Amino acid sequence: MKKKVVFQPKMRYKLHPGYVAWILHRVTGILLGLYLFLHIWVIHHIAKGEEAFNSVMAVVNSPFFHLLEIGLVGTVVYHAVNGLRVFFIDYGNLARRDLFRKATYATFALSVVLLAIGAIPMVRAVFGH
Repeated sequence: MKKKVVFQPKMRYKLHPGYVAWILHRVTGILLGLYLFLHIWVIHHIAKGEEAFNSVMAVVNSPFFHLLEIGLVGTVVYHAVNGLRVFFIDYGNLARRDLFRKATYATFALSVVLLAIGAIPMVRAVFGH
């Protein structure tokens, strides 16, 4: 019986910033797609009448759901900012090696800043400040 030959790469792929940005862009895209289904589900149940509306709103107004909304803001912000970075790589001059890494780090930093700006009022609402 012949042994099956499996390809063994000589080195592992490094998690450089561009690769991390690529992975995060795909993950946030999937999460936004899943959120779309959740949003449609909520709208569907809200349209069923007052009792369904009240039960859905009880879930939506829970502190846990507000924390999930902060995650949604982070997902949307990162996906949008990184999408702009990808656009400028494709159609601008960011594909140069020296600019690519700086643009990737700027994307991470801008996403964190925008998330913080958006999350502060939401955190205050969760904790009643």
